[in-house]
Amino acid sequence: QVQLVESGGGLVQPGGSLRLSCVASGITFSGYHMGWYRQAPGKQRELVALITTGGSTTQSDSVTGRFTISRDNAQNAVYLQMNSLNPEDTAVYYCNAEYRFRSSLRYWGQGTQVTVSS
Repeated sequence: QVQLVESGGGLVQPGGSLRLSCVASGITFSGYHMGWYRQAPGKQRELVALITTGGSTTQSDSVTGRFTISRDNAQNAVYLQMNSLNPEDTAVYYCNAEYRFRSSLRYWGQGTQVTVSS
């Protein structure tokens, strides 16, 4: 059974930082590209950042320079370091695993709420 378990969300003031974690089980983690997505109320889910099996990263323009994605294959974990948070970053953040040889094979975590507010 595949599980992606996110943690690290919460309430933070504007300008603050959070670090999200996602631990995977039931998959060969090193064979999956890992991504963080987010969905704000009334909006579509959007890609925040992606890290490939080879360690290459990409992120959306809205978070470039503020968010950093990383992975630890030994721990089956992917992280999202979020700095300089602003209210527009408020959303449910989801971890995603995409098999490197078949993009249709994807798994999602249950999501973790991030709220940026004073």
